[in-house]
Amino acid sequence: MGTAIERRLVYGDALVAMLLAVLLAAAWAFRDWHQLSALRLPDTDDVMRLQQIRDWLAGQRFNDLSQHRLGEAPGLAMHWSRLPDLVPAAIIALLTPLVGTHQAELVAVITWPTALFAAALFLVGRIARSIGGPGVARTAIVVAAIAYPATTIFLPGRIDHHGLQIVLLLLVARTLTSPPTLGHGLTAGLAAAASVVIGMETTPLLAAAGLAMAGEWLFAKHAADDRMMGFGIALAAGLLGASIIFKTSQWGYPGCDGFTATAWRGTVIAAFGPMMMALAARDFTRPAMRLMLAILVAGVIGGGVIAVAPQCLEPYAMVDPMLARLWLGKVGEAQPLFTAPVSVAIGYAGVMVAGILATAWRLYVTRDYRWVALLIVQVAAFGLTCFQLRGAYAGAILAAPALAAVIAAARRRGSLWLTGAWIASAGMLYPLAADALTPRQTVRTSDPVEGSCTSPEALATLAALPPGRLLAPLDLGAFALAATRLDVVGAPYHRNNAGNLAVYRFFLGAPEDSATIARDWKVGYVALCQDSFTELGDNSAGDIQLVNQLHRGQVPAWLSPVAAAPAGLALYRVEPGLFTQAPSR
Repeated sequence: MGTAIERRLVYGDALVAMLLAVLLAAAWAFRDWHQLSALRLPDTDDVMRLQQIRDWLAGQRFNDLSQHRLGEAPGLAMHWSRLPDLVPAAIIALLTPLVGTHQAELVAVITWPTALFAAALFLVGRIARSIGGPGVARTAIVVAAIAYPATTIFLPGRIDHHGLQIVLLLLVARTLTSPPTLGHGLTAGLAAAASVVIGMETTPLLAAAGLAMAGEWLFAKHAADDRMMGFGIALAAGLLGASIIFKTSQWGYPGCDGFTATAWRGTVIAAFGPMMMALAARDFTRPAMRLMLAILVAGVIGGGVIAVAPQCLEPYAMVDPMLARLWLGKVGEAQPLFTAPVSVAIGYAGVMVAGILATAWRLYVTRDYRWVALLIVQVAAFGLTCFQLRGAYAGAILAAPALAAVIAAARRRGSLWLTGAWIASAGMLYPLAADALTPRQTVRTSDPVEGSCTSPEALATLAALPPGRLLAPLDLGAFALAATRLDVVGAPYHRNNAGNLAVYRFFLGAPEDSATIARDWKVGYVALCQDSFTELGDNSAGDIQLVNQLHRGQVPAWLSPVAAAPAGLALYRVEPGLFTQAPSR
């Protein structure tokens, strides 16, 4: 009887998660249909992911993740993985013979993030049911569905890797709130390995999950050794298999910005940590002895990781200092929490902080270690957010189980308490409240507002141009790469030092210097957005800089405006005579 009831609860949670995900996805798709229908996706990484899939389906090798029309010849070797391409590529390949390429891609970019959203909501519900009781699971699903900013990575069109990594992290968190078993350890290890293959962003959170497992091992909880062993074995085996299947043509790249040989060596060494601790469990039974062993193992493993993968201490060290200052430090999700605008900081961290407080309260009330495990990962997400705002994606959705428990407790105390609990738990309210309470600031965005240089109309104008090389601001470069067959000088990817430097030096330099860059790169077209480089403030000031002259309508003789450019996009053709002139210096 118990098994049948449990099965019905699982099916019920899955149904609620699926219905809520589909309902919200349909509403979001309706709102953004003008952009979606033209495959103008929400973010530069989404359109680049789509282009990577197109290249693969068109015959580019499985292990070749280079964008051959970006940057210097023979193209830019991306730091991405093929793993997130598999499902959307399969959808496109299966549907193209039936409905055509465009419609197949449209279906893929809507259904894949919706499926991931449903999976994330389902896992949140299972976590809440295991530690919060039957009364909070469905509430937790609703709270997670409005947990800004986590919801933004599941919007229709968001086919980049963040949503998949959040689902994998929730799978690991689900094992932390379940009874320790070898099977749960194996599941967590495989999920962690897959996340590492996709990208290194969630590595600190996976390490925090390992620390939470070590906590139960420390106090010799039943089967905690088995879970530690399973986690280490599956992590190492998964990484070994991935080094064969997902090894890219740039495997030897001397960095730790993706699934490279350097990152692989470091994570494989780390996988031996839980295995060593599990093997020593029978000889170290007292908590004090296990603590000393854990410190020793952590020191040895940490020293080994630093010895074989020192680049992992600073993954973006190879970015040119000029680009780090002018571009990378101003990328929205890469900003530290406490240097971001106040409204952004509150919007990103609000529900995450509320979730940490709620989890701490549940731990105080229940004395259940599973809340400790969840709290460790939440605090790690907050710590990561302090360095990069993208950590808030995980922190927001992990807040849902505890916040649902707070709502359940408030429900017993009356409508006033219940209203307050829902307001504190509604992640989408934090950015709205922050915008209302803080002075309005001009924020750079790539959203396709009216007059945007990345609107479907602007991209269609670029797509109609004859073949050539486009030099444009970095975000526009990514959209142009996916929407046209043009070669592109720069796009927002940190390995493209040469191309991105050329873009900044072109627009921020004097016209005569810009002409030299255009000649050296054989640029055929130049595009500019209304708000290009305004985020630099005083760095973009000066009458001699080309970007300011173009904004004022002062066009050098070697550029000619393209009359058909829509509002928001300034488009120029480089005069052929420039390439016959002798260099000015």
